[in-house]
Amino acid sequence: MQSVVSPSETAERFRSLQAQLRDRWKTVELFDSSDADIVVVPSLSLDQRELLKIEGFHHYEERLLFSLIRLRNPRTRLVYITSQPLHPSVIDYYLQLLPGIPFSHARDRLLLLSTYDSSFSPLSQKVLERPRLMERIRQAVNHDRSYMICFNSTAAERELSVHLGIPLYALDPDLLQWGTKSGSRQIFAEEAIPHPDGSPVVWSAADLAIAAAELWERQPGLQRMVIKLNEGFSGEGNALLDLRHIQEFSPGVASHAERVKMLSKQFELLSFEARNETWERFSSRIPELGAIAEAFIEGEVKRSPSVQGRITPMGEVEILSTHDQILGGPSGQIYLGCKFPADESYRLRLQELGMRIGKNLAEKGVMERFGVDFVTVHQPDQPGKPEWDVQAIEINLRKGGTTHPFMTLKFLTNGRYDLSSGMFYSQQGRAKYYIATDNLQKERYRGLLPNDLMDIIAQHQLHFDTSTETGTVFHLMGCLSEFGKLGLTSIGNSPQQAEAIYNRLVKALDEETRPVTEETRPSLVCPFSMGW
Repeated sequence: MQSVVSPSETAERFRSLQAQLRDRWKTVELFDSSDADIVVVPSLSLDQRELLKIEGFHHYEERLLFSLIRLRNPRTRLVYITSQPLHPSVIDYYLQLLPGIPFSHARDRLLLLSTYDSSFSPLSQKVLERPRLMERIRQAVNHDRSYMICFNSTAAERELSVHLGIPLYALDPDLLQWGTKSGSRQIFAEEAIPHPDGSPVVWSAADLAIAAAELWERQPGLQRMVIKLNEGFSGEGNALLDLRHIQEFSPGVASHAERVKMLSKQFELLSFEARNETWERFSSRIPELGAIAEAFIEGEVKRSPSVQGRITPMGEVEILSTHDQILGGPSGQIYLGCKFPADESYRLRLQELGMRIGKNLAEKGVMERFGVDFVTVHQPDQPGKPEWDVQAIEINLRKGGTTHPFMTLKFLTNGRYDLSSGMFYSQQGRAKYYIATDNLQKERYRGLLPNDLMDIIAQHQLHFDTSTETGTVFHLMGCLSEFGKLGLTSIGNSPQQAEAIYNRLVKALDEETRPVTEETRPSLVCPFSMGW
């Protein structure tokens, strides 16, 4: 039977455990490669109703399977916990990626555990409800060298860390506000980081209409604005409000009260990024999650890059990578995938802004992963202005869609990220590039089992080749059968090679799933048409 621990005592024990990480920390590289017992709890501890907007989200527990590549260190042991058991072929696939390590040796150092619970509760909560499972985890690790990693840190992960007696390498959930839309905007303001005009967080639809009206009054020429749930995920909590057809209510034409009234009506006509979303459902979340109104950045040539970093237990900030994100949805706000590295025209600028934001977060006590999303607009031939206008959009304090592809590349090649160029180099000094997605999804892929995918990989030689360090690494394989959805990272020695590897993979999957008697009917247009 579990003992009852007060919230204040839990918080104190949690901080004490995290202090152990500071004692063990030497350098970034040594921490990544040191002998350790790592407990992976890939719980998506986010608002479950928001997660329901993402098809197959319960399979996203597989996104941290790149952690298995850490078993290339012959003295590392790993415990990986999931809601439902993982298919054996998926595990075999990752272990066979390990160069120079016998399969059986790596498998002996991996303990797979499952709650056998397919409910919508976050995985961390499911583990907390199973004392015997927690005891098995405790007994499986050496507490002098163990730590826990997760997808995102909430009160559930903090409580689990305390119950297991294992330090969590993630931020204290008391600091989660800095990863919300409004918290991000506050940090951007503190650091004088360029960002679009917007409102403070509000907690009712009525206050949102007032905030939107005030934003319009500050920006009379505004054409569109974005309405965002303060704790939305992957752009699925965003909606677009078009002002262009209600110009008779613009500042200088209508009164403030008239403008507020009209905007309240326009909320019913919002263009939602999430499929099948309605204002009734969206507005019901505002009292729980909060919402903001923000100016929509217009531009003929517009991109959505991001920078990733982490903060060590010692408070040091490290920039890990930059990407050009590939977005979809009605107005291009839903994350589909990414290309590494970001365009050379602005990637060093992203690094500089990311470092400033990271230092601010470190001063606030944040630890581990952070990412910052931007919008860049091309503005050529404008004297005195840079080629690209860079505006910060939001901070994510979790492992995002760009985390697993980069860490997969890092662990597979044992290479290094070069801050002076924003490039990644293998141990042989080769520059590496990749395309990654969580959303290669077509109706015709439905029904493919993990073993079927392995057959296709072998038949068309689509696997990652450790000798050339090129090819494709797959994830989200559990999504294929039910949703026709697959994640992957296609790695090459040039942008063109990475894109060619990706295209060859899609062609092979299409050929292997082509109906005999009808035309191909993909449910999602391939998102990777943006040039490097």
